[in-house]
Amino acid sequence: MARCGEPTQSGYIRTLGILAPAMFFFINFLVVFTGFRLALCVDFYATIKDVDNFLHVLPVGLRMDTVMLCYVLAVPVIALVCLPASAVRKSRFVFALYFSVLTAVFVFLEMATFSYMDEFSARPDRIFLANMLAGPEIAFMIAKGYPLMLAASLAVTAAMTWLVFKKSARGCSSLPAPGFIPRLLLAVTVVPLLFIGMRSSLTHRPVNISDAAFSMNHLVNQLGINSTYSLGYAFYQSVKHEEDPALKYGKMPDDEILRRVKALNGVALDNSAPGNSPLLHYQRSGFERSRPLNLVIIMQESLGAEYVGCLGGLPLTPNLDRLSREGLLFTNLYSTGTRTVRGIEAVISGFLPTPGESVVKLPKSRTDFFTIAELLRREGYHTEFVYGGKSTWDNMQAFFAGNGFTDIHDQDEYINPVFEGSWGVSDEDLFNKTHELLLSHGDRPFFTLVLTTTNHDPFEFPAGRIEPYEQRAESRYNAIKYADYAMGRFFEKAKSAPYHDNTLFLVVADHSTRLRGQELIPIEKFHIPALIIAPGVKPGTYDQVASQIDLPATILDIMGINCEHPMIGRPLLSMAQDFPGRAVMQYGETHAYLVGDRMTVHRPKIDARQFIVTDGSRLVSVGPDPEMEQDALAYALLPGMLYGNKIYRLPEVRE
Repeated sequence: MARCGEPTQSGYIRTLGILAPAMFFFINFLVVFTGFRLALCVDFYATIKDVDNFLHVLPVGLRMDTVMLCYVLAVPVIALVCLPASAVRKSRFVFALYFSVLTAVFVFLEMATFSYMDEFSARPDRIFLANMLAGPEIAFMIAKGYPLMLAASLAVTAAMTWLVFKKSARGCSSLPAPGFIPRLLLAVTVVPLLFIGMRSSLTHRPVNISDAAFSMNHLVNQLGINSTYSLGYAFYQSVKHEEDPALKYGKMPDDEILRRVKALNGVALDNSAPGNSPLLHYQRSGFERSRPLNLVIIMQESLGAEYVGCLGGLPLTPNLDRLSREGLLFTNLYSTGTRTVRGIEAVISGFLPTPGESVVKLPKSRTDFFTIAELLRREGYHTEFVYGGKSTWDNMQAFFAGNGFTDIHDQDEYINPVFEGSWGVSDEDLFNKTHELLLSHGDRPFFTLVLTTTNHDPFEFPAGRIEPYEQRAESRYNAIKYADYAMGRFFEKAKSAPYHDNTLFLVVADHSTRLRGQELIPIEKFHIPALIIAPGVKPGTYDQVASQIDLPATILDIMGINCEHPMIGRPLLSMAQDFPGRAVMQYGETHAYLVGDRMTVHRPKIDARQFIVTDGSRLVSVGPDPEMEQDALAYALLPGMLYGNKIYRLPEVRE
C-alpha cells in the first residue's frame, strides 16, 4: 500500500524514469530547434513567402532534428539503461557536462545562423567550418562587424548551457533504481527505437540531407535541417568524400568525361601524352604582336554586378563605369563559386569548381598544378602576387609559391600604411604598392595578380576619401565606393606610367555577395563584372554568356602568347559571334551548367533538373534533354578526376 502523498506508478513507468535526463534533453531540443526554425522563417519571410509549401519545413525539420538527436543521445541513453542507478548518480556531472556541451553547440550555431544565412542563404556549412579554423582574421571580423549579435549569442548560449547543466545534474541525482530484468526489458525496447530514429526509415536506405530538399527554393531546403546537422554533414563530407563528386551527382567513366568535355571545347581527341594532362592542347593567339603584353589582374573582393553602375546596378562604381568605356566590358559573365578561392582557381588556373574545397586549399595541388603564373614564368615573365592582408589566408601563399609565382607581397611589407584594418591595409595602400612594383620591373615582362580586401565585412577604410552612399560609414555600399575610388586612382597613375601601353589589365570580381534568391540557384548572385583594357582591344561589350574559367584563355590570346595548356576555358574574342556561351556555377552542393539560356542543375543523390532561364534569373522547368544532362555531369565530375589523378598540369620542363 502506498504511503500518504506517494504517487503510485507501474514498474515499467518507474523504470522509464531512468531515462528522464535524456528524455528531458530530447523533448526540449525538439522545441528549441522548432522555435529557431520558426524565427528564421519569420526573419526570411520576404524571401520564402511565395514558395507554396514552405511550411513543410516544420514536419521535415522535426524528422531531421529527431535523427540528429538520436545520434547524439545514443551513448548517454545506453549508459543510463545499462549502468546501475548508483553509478549514474556518482557520474552525474559527467552526464551533465555532456548535455551542457551539446547545448552550447546547438544554441550557439542556431544563433549564428541568422547572420550567416543573411550572407550566404545557407545554414553553417563547409565555408563556416573553414572560417572557424581560419585564424584571428575571422574572429576580429565577427567581433567588429557583429558585436551585438555576438554578445547576444554568447549570453543566450551561456544561460541555456548553465540551465541544462543544473537540470541534468539534478535529474541524474534522483533516478529510480530498477532491477536487472526491468532494465533489460527497457534496453530491448529503447535500443531498436534509437536505431530506427537514426535511420528514420524502415527501408534499406536511411534518411540523409537530400530528404530535406523538398523544394525548388534553396533557402527553404536549408530551413528544413538544423545548423548542427548541417555543420556535421559538412565535416563528414570533407573527411569522407572531399575529392569525389561522383558520390554526389552520379558516375561516368573517365574516358566518357574526357570525350564529352573535349568535344564541347574543341580539344583534339588524340592529344594526350604519357604523364601529361589529358586536356593539354595548343592555343594559337589571334593577336599578332611584336612582343607579348604584360599582364595585371585586379581581383575585386565581393563585387557583384548588382553594385556596378555600367551593368545596371547601383551607382557605386563611377571609376569602373568610366573605365568600361575604354575597354571590353563583359556584361554576361558568371563566377564559378561564392568564395575568393573559387575566383582564384577559376581566373588563375581555369579550373572548374567542385562541391568540396577549392584546389587552392587542397594538398595535391600545392605543387605541379597548372596556373597561368607557371605558364608565363616559363615564358620569361616575372610573376607576383600583391595583397594587403596575410597571404597565408586560405592557403594562398602555399598554392601560389608552389605553382609559378616568383614573389608574394603581403601585409608585412607595408611601411606606415595609410590605413590598417581587420583584413590588412587599405586598397589605397595596396594599389600604391602595386604601382611601385610595376615601375620597378623596367623592360622585363611581368604578370601581377592583385587581390583587394576593403569590400569585406567589417568594411573598414580611411575616412574623407568618398562621398558616402549611406549614412553609416562602415557599410558594404560605402566600402564598394572606396574600393572603386582606390582603383580609379591607380589607373590615373598607370596611364602616365611607362608600363601602361604594353600591358593588359583585367579587372574582375572574385564573386558576388549576399546570396539571396528564391530559385534553386540564385543566378543573379553569380553575375559579376569583368573588364579588359589592352592595346588592340576595341572598346565595347561582350554580351554572350561567359564564365570566369574563360578569362585566362582569353587574356593569353589577347596578350599574343602561343602556348600549350590544359584549360577548357575558351579564348572568347576568337570564337564565332553566334557562339552561345556557357557558364558553370557551384552553390554549396548544387552544380549548375548554363548554355545560352538553358540550365541543368545537379544536386546530391537527386535526379538532375533542367530549366530555361528567363528575365536573367528566373528558372522555368522544362522537359529533359538527356545529352545536356550528361554534358553537365561531365563538367561536374571532371575537376575531381583531374585533381584526384594529379593530371592538371603542364608538361615537365626538359633540360
